[in-house]
Amino acid sequence: MAKGNHSAITEFILLGLTGNPKLQAILFCVFLLIYLVTALGNLGLIVLIQISSQLQTPMYFFLCHLAFIDFFGTSAITPNTLVNSLREIKSMSFYACATQVCCFITFSVWELLMLSIMAYDRYVAICKPLLYVVLMPKKLCIQMVTSCYIYGFTVGLTQAVATFHMSFCDSNVVNQFYCDDVPLIALACSDTRVKELMLLTIAGFNVFCSLITVLISYVFIVFTILRIHSAVGRQKAFSTCASHLFSITIYYGTLSFMYLQPKSKHSLDKDKFASVFYAVVIPMLNPLIYSLRNQEVKNALKKITEKLYSSNR
Repeated sequence: MAKGNHSAITEFILLGLTGNPKLQAILFCVFLLIYLVTALGNLGLIVLIQISSQLQTPMYFFLCHLAFIDFFGTSAITPNTLVNSLREIKSMSFYACATQVCCFITFSVWELLMLSIMAYDRYVAICKPLLYVVLMPKKLCIQMVTSCYIYGFTVGLTQAVATFHMSFCDSNVVNQFYCDDVPLIALACSDTRVKELMLLTIAGFNVFCSLITVLISYVFIVFTILRIHSAVGRQKAFSTCASHLFSITIYYGTLSFMYLQPKSKHSLDKDKFASVFYAVVIPMLNPLIYSLRNQEVKNALKKITEKLYSSNR
């Protein structure tokens, strides 16, 4: 991956979120707590879905993969951030940085696509309930998830290779708390126009297509919910949709803020704090939004807990 003038750079220095030692200690505790909650929440959700017979539906199949994606995404960034917060010089080797860029972009694309797939699944379940089994067979669900993983990894690898084929010869200081495309492009001393166009085009295409899928799905969902005669049923359905849309809005908003604005408008300092939301906070929120407010998940957890309790007596 390293060619030309790349040999001049063997590692990158990360500035992190702050240079204040006291704030770094506070951020370490906050990030550690968030990571533990994220890991326990997402891994616990995966285990619960796998062992619970009542959660073997397409909706929870996709939710299981979303939990895996969130765990993968936060694990690609947060542990290294925690280690670096304890070090005076926050450094990453050239290839470790390249790997993190690839993993993070892959995670971002996976998250976008999985949110789109879940929105489509909800559309079919609410708008075409009688055809749900026919329209969402297990084979199709597996194919959609597999395509999501293959495409996301392809995009992540392609973007990472394009980034690290640029020449870095003047500075190795990255104004971010992890290795990210945008601040790395700012460090390049070679022509970055092709890479910038590539980043803008692919990111724009992914965000636009996934967002259109989500919006169209929810337009049909809203019209269907409005035709429900029960006020309680409408309120419950709207509440579920509102939580889902809230999560999507935060994720799409921060991602667009990072990658879809003109270069002249970019503020890397602001980008750092925006990236905390979709890289660290959102993977923690998703298990809460999609599971703890879901009565079926609560019932499955209660059933498993009762079985474990009775078997230990």
